[in-house]
Amino acid sequence: MNVIRFSDLCASGAAQGQRVFIRADLNIPQNDDGTITEDTRIRASVPCIQMALDAGAAVMVTSHLGRPTEGEFKPEDSLAPVAKRLGELLGREVPLVANWVDGVHVVPGQLVVLENCRLNKGEKNNTPELAHKLGALCDIFVHDAFGTAHRAEGTTYGIAQFAPVACAGPLLAAEMDAISKALALPQRPLAAIVAGSKVSTKLTILKSLANKVDQLIVGGGIANTFMLAVGLNIGKSLAEHDLLAEAKEVIQIMKARGAEVPIPTDVVTAKTFSADAVATVKQATEVADDDLILDIGPETAARLAAQLKHAGTIVWNGPVGVFEFPAFENGTKRIAQAIAESRAFSIAGGGDTLAAIAKYGIEHQVDYISTGGGAFLEVLEGKTLPAFEILTRRAAG
Repeated sequence: MNVIRFSDLCASGAAQGQRVFIRADLNIPQNDDGTITEDTRIRASVPCIQMALDAGAAVMVTSHLGRPTEGEFKPEDSLAPVAKRLGELLGREVPLVANWVDGVHVVPGQLVVLENCRLNKGEKNNTPELAHKLGALCDIFVHDAFGTAHRAEGTTYGIAQFAPVACAGPLLAAEMDAISKALALPQRPLAAIVAGSKVSTKLTILKSLANKVDQLIVGGGIANTFMLAVGLNIGKSLAEHDLLAEAKEVIQIMKARGAEVPIPTDVVTAKTFSADAVATVKQATEVADDDLILDIGPETAARLAAQLKHAGTIVWNGPVGVFEFPAFENGTKRIAQAIAESRAFSIAGGGDTLAAIAKYGIEHQVDYISTGGGAFLEVLEGKTLPAFEILTRRAAG
């Protein structure tokens, strides 16, 4: 992907003395009293901010936080706790600036946080009036928030249209590189794991991947729908009976390419959906009418793990069972361990996937962990994200 990289601008001295506007993702969880409960996103934004400061730029950084109503400020929507935490991490005072759309006073070597950008009227719909004003605030716009890359809003797209220079920050550039390596130029075999409760939410992803990957592993409720599509009984398990034709189509697309959608040959069942339910391993052909399938069985898990260990590239989105319950975590655990042991280039994304990675302690064995949920899914669908499109266009002049 041909975009201007902020790191290159800084290395060349092009950012010195310039007004740099960084769109970060600082949308962090907080308690009711405003206490930050998890600051990963703030810490992840520091390298880009420090890069700009080290380059001698006048630095402005903003983000959305929560879902505020445009033009209606409420204390809980404020980035004040974020500015305070940034100050602690950087060891300097970080002023918070409100009502900043019509102009910001910031000098080289200074950093300011601009109040929640979604409070600005026209942000969500990227109105031309706001986009022009945003573009006039800076000499260099830096997009460093992959989690918002699928949204064409004022501070993610509009400003990139009109700023003198628009570029990718280190976080966004890393996402671009990882996605290109995994999907555009993959090492074969390319395996994708797509799991979740519903086929409907990931149908376009499944169809898109069916035309690209060598192995499409499905899990969770999605796997149940595929089992049903090949004539297996799934009891009272979660599935989408109205999407059997679509599941069959995905299987046929893969088959026509000499690839496969591995259907579980054994499963772990229970009579109720609960952490203390009795887990029973059964052959996939022996599921009873009152059974709930809550995980893939050990035989299936071992087969998939063996295949993953020989993959060249692995894309992972979603646990294959109810891994939150110890009795039904084996499938996801085996998949996670196989990815960790594989020599493949691996990229993972999605909230439940990240929770599984953390639970099994394989953060350092996954080559790239994507920070964007919705954006990651849209990339898997084969969509061109608005942020990638505008940055590529601006780089081309």
